[in-house]
Amino acid sequence: MIEVVGLSLAFVLGLLVKRLGLPPLVGFLLAGFGLNALGPYVGLPSYTGPVLEHIAHLGVLLLLFTVGLKLKLKNLVQPVVIGGALLHFALTVAVFGAGLMVFTDLPVETLILLTVALSFSSTVLAAKVLEAKRELGAFHGRVAIGILIIQDLIALLVLSVAGGHSPSWWALIVFALPLLRPVLYWLLDMAGHDEMMVLLGMVLAVALGGMGFETLGLSSELGALAMGVILSGHKRSQEMSHSMWGLKEMFLIGFFLQIGMNGLPDAQALMFAVIFALILPLKGLLFFGLLILFRLRARNAFLGALSLTCYSEFGLIVAAGVLEEWLVPLAITVALSFIIAAPLNRMAHPIFEWLELKLIRLERKSVHPDEQPASLGGATMLVMGMGRTGTAAYVALVERDYDVVGLDADPDKVARHQALDRNVVYADGEDISFWHGVDLSAIEAIVLAMPDTESVVGAAKQIRKLNFAGPVVAHALYEDAAVKMKAAGADETFLTMTSAGMGLAERASARLLDRTDPPLGSIVT
Repeated sequence: MIEVVGLSLAFVLGLLVKRLGLPPLVGFLLAGFGLNALGPYVGLPSYTGPVLEHIAHLGVLLLLFTVGLKLKLKNLVQPVVIGGALLHFALTVAVFGAGLMVFTDLPVETLILLTVALSFSSTVLAAKVLEAKRELGAFHGRVAIGILIIQDLIALLVLSVAGGHSPSWWALIVFALPLLRPVLYWLLDMAGHDEMMVLLGMVLAVALGGMGFETLGLSSELGALAMGVILSGHKRSQEMSHSMWGLKEMFLIGFFLQIGMNGLPDAQALMFAVIFALILPLKGLLFFGLLILFRLRARNAFLGALSLTCYSEFGLIVAAGVLEEWLVPLAITVALSFIIAAPLNRMAHPIFEWLELKLIRLERKSVHPDEQPASLGGATMLVMGMGRTGTAAYVALVERDYDVVGLDADPDKVARHQALDRNVVYADGEDISFWHGVDLSAIEAIVLAMPDTESVVGAAKQIRKLNFAGPVVAHALYEDAAVKMKAAGADETFLTMTSAGMGLAERASARLLDRTDPPLGSIVT
């Protein structure tokens, strides 16, 4: 009965809020409250709560494991990431704590834990927003994810300390975990690409990481994260993360359902949520100010801060562990922040263009770590987007003796190409300030190979605004996308999948024409 009613209600409400442009997580929270209210009338069994609690714990472990898979230490060891995360955490706790101290009479320990829970930003919402816009690898996306990971580590530390975990001497074994890396790498290579890879992830996150760390007196959440970090250096770590994404999301539904089962919101909980939803902009403004302080350009500071302007499901995880009486008010607060943040993030680029002239005045007058080139040198061919498609186009043009320059918004990708002596530089085609300063006078033709349709459309429009008269060729996956690209200014579109199929047919036809008849009686293999 629980799976029938719970999953059906979660699906209906999740689909409804998604149609309204909100994250499905809001619907799952509402479904949890609905289960609480309808439970006595639909005959939910008494073990509903414990079952959901177990499923929720598995969801949290899988979430942390996948976070660990994406953890690259070099992306964290940056002043803007460490400094931005720690300063924002300290200032938020201080400001929210002072406000609660003035207007409430909460015990000091509860007050501190409450402000800590409210200081975090949502890893799930930010990752989904950035992934949907293909901006996880962009400069502002990398900074935002780095800050979120630092916050997640702080949350785990709070859980361990406030939860009263007292590790045994055997806990020193965890320092030898890196020695297991070759074995775990071998297991990942042996697991293949299908269900065995997912099962390996479950074993590492739940058994070795979760139960293993609990046995040593450590946090199971910390163990799941640690297992992910150990595998993060493997070339297939991102493949594992993607393969486990759906499974993790399913278990996390149980987490949000469980929150609603803890109790229905009363007037006091709703008032608490509305007040903190109203002061949510302060959280974003503080992030923007700190990123500007660390010399980011206004655009990246704005986009990064906006993706972090929400409250976090990790705050709910902290509350579930050490602050259960505040779980329902915090859940409503997180839901309201998602309702505010989701549409703002979808309109992030138009909002910045509207505010650009005001925001760039706030930039520090110094060299910015995310500076973009105003000149493309002496190149005559420009390739925008240096993924697999863009790289193939770049190499083919170089082989034809053209002077080519490649642009990409992912600094890691740029560094890999530069290590191969390719003329590739960092630049974001969606950044309006890049188009204000770029010099296209020497460029004769442009290839647009960005993975996102809207990015290609936006770049094509900006190129034509600069009165570029040369050919602009773009790659598209679908015919409707190709129509949009041509309307924006592309001279020609290359339907990647269609062209790949035509290429396969040509190869097969060529092989048939080249084949000679075998001798009589021979076997053709």
